[in-house]
Amino acid sequence: PELVLEILKINKMAAESISKWTAMVQREDNAKKEVSIAIVGKYTGLSDSYLSVIKALKHAANSLKLKLVIKWVESTNLEPAPKTGAGSESPQVSPFSTPFRTAVDIFEPKEYQKAWRDLKSCQGILIPGGFGIRGVLGKVLAVEYARSNKIPFFGICLGMQVAVIEFARNVLGLEDANSTEFGDTKNPVVIFMPEGSKVRFGGTMRLGSRRTNIEKDSLGHRLYQSSHVNERHRHRYEVNPDYVPKLEAKGLRFTGKSVDGKRMEITELKDDNHFFIGVQYHPEFKSRPMYPHPIFMGFIKASVKRKPVLVSNAKVLAALELDTDSGRETDEKN
Repeated sequence: PELVLEILKINKMAAESISKWTAMVQREDNAKKEVSIAIVGKYTGLSDSYLSVIKALKHAANSLKLKLVIKWVESTNLEPAPKTGAGSESPQVSPFSTPFRTAVDIFEPKEYQKAWRDLKSCQGILIPGGFGIRGVLGKVLAVEYARSNKIPFFGICLGMQVAVIEFARNVLGLEDANSTEFGDTKNPVVIFMPEGSKVRFGGTMRLGSRRTNIEKDSLGHRLYQSSHVNERHRHRYEVNPDYVPKLEAKGLRFTGKSVDGKRMEITELKDDNHFFIGVQYHPEFKSRPMYPHPIFMGFIKASVKRKPVLVSNAKVLAALELDTDSGRETDEKN
């Protein structure tokens, strides 16, 4: 760093800052212990789409002297093959829920197996923000796997919303629970913001820094060490407050809310032994190399405690009940 400063004629950086940067580089070079994180999204072919998330994960891993290993999981590849023929609707979905691949989609058994193998072998699962219906069911299935198996989970923006959808479907028993972003449903657990315009799309997002009040005795409070925080937002849809009492009664807490208490900002499970958190905002935007974001720090800490799992194709096939020749679901349980 001293050479760079000298060449660029920059002399404003304090000496102690230089030592911090030097220590950061040394931690990166000397890191031996790995932590593997699955990022489940639909823009995985272009990792720059999640650049801020990647950097925030790296900031936290570096601070903990860990080597970050990211496994990209295309959410569409987590979705089973479509049923074909009359009366072949999958029992896992209803006409109101996110559809599986359509019959015209190309289903690749190897990609399906690899996606599940990668997801199951990781120590933590993160679902970042996104838009549109494609791949949403795969994200819901990823949340279900994380929740059911107590895998450290972190959902951001849409990632939080699909966590709510998954819980409503599989715990509350609302099979058609969905977001109105993806179509009509009798149980809209995620809705378009009331003040938003469905006609004019430009400048209709809820943007910028907003204050969130955090309940004490919650995972969010333990991570932030504060009863309130200001975080940056970028969304049009939000959790439907009408369903909050039902969700909380079954164990999905909403521990962070807007100042007026109407918007759900942080969700987590009542299970104190499971790191499971979703946030409506984008904490990755406030992470810095020397100052990792507290949620990312907590997520990495929880993930590294979980022993890495080596998953073979055979185990994936057995767990997903696939036929090895066709890659389709078997009828053993139907």
